[in-house]
Amino acid sequence: MRNTIAILLSLVAFPAAGDIDLALPVDCTLGDTCYVQNFVDHDVTPDAQDYRCGFLTYDGHKGTDFALMSLEDQRVGVDVLAAAPGRVTGARDGMVDHRQGTPDAPQVADRECGNGVVIDHGDGWETQYCHLARGTVAVAAGQQVDVGDRLGRIGLSGQTEFPHLHLSLRKDGEVVDPFDADNRLTCDPEGVTESLWAEPLDVPQGGILATGFSDAVPDYDTIKAGRAGARSLQPASPALVAWVYLFGGREGDVVSVEISGPAGSVLSDAQRLDRTQAQLFRAMGRRTPQAGWPEGDYTATFTLIRDDTPLDSQSTQISIAP
Repeated sequence: MRNTIAILLSLVAFPAAGDIDLALPVDCTLGDTCYVQNFVDHDVTPDAQDYRCGFLTYDGHKGTDFALMSLEDQRVGVDVLAAAPGRVTGARDGMVDHRQGTPDAPQVADRECGNGVVIDHGDGWETQYCHLARGTVAVAAGQQVDVGDRLGRIGLSGQTEFPHLHLSLRKDGEVVDPFDADNRLTCDPEGVTESLWAEPLDVPQGGILATGFSDAVPDYDTIKAGRAGARSLQPASPALVAWVYLFGGREGDVVSVEISGPAGSVLSDAQRLDRTQAQLFRAMGRRTPQAGWPEGDYTATFTLIRDDTPLDSQSTQISIAP
């Protein structure tokens, strides 16, 4: 266990009451069409720690990342919204949407935010919205906006490897965590913090993003793109493989699966994670028996278990037919 004396908080504490109320800055449903991948880092050492003493952050992270479930969702388009009323003080568009870490990724030094918007809310409060899609920024400097006004769409511009909105909140130029504005770090997952969200946000410390079936272990990039799930399989398909895409996996977590079909149980398996990862996938299945798979419906139920307690569960189904 880490020595709590060594945890140095980098944020400035501000009272929440009456200062600013923030609305969800993305036109999505948390836990359904989007999720929080990273929170503000509260630790100024080379380690990182979110406001609940968890690991959904990284060293020096200064905002909240609202992520989409797949690249396909980003392609379809998800709006970025003003979290509070104010005046636009800066806007940038024109940077290409390209995932960092992939071939031909552009240099983004000093422009890590990518296409973005900055809004002054008065009394020293300011929000910044990063990684918007090129050609979608809908506001300009000097423009007044109200809460919920469209600013643009989530993209892949700047320093990002997955489609998300990075929202930064500042007071008098200092970073503020909207989930813990008074900076009273609590290591209790159910602990009460001084939130600046107008409505409470359900933000689990990890979960399942997607599940599906295929006839082989799918490519990770295909899973992240949202194109890995087969619509149907044949009795003679090479294998019956169920896969799960997760976020916030911690060392020691267990990923279990139960696969059943017309003839009963096909597979019951579990894997323990050997390291902490922001995003990951696991695939489990069986090779096709000599006689082929019986025709009918097959179901796979994945469960993410932490400290012997189920954290999330999701099922997927497929039909096998000639």
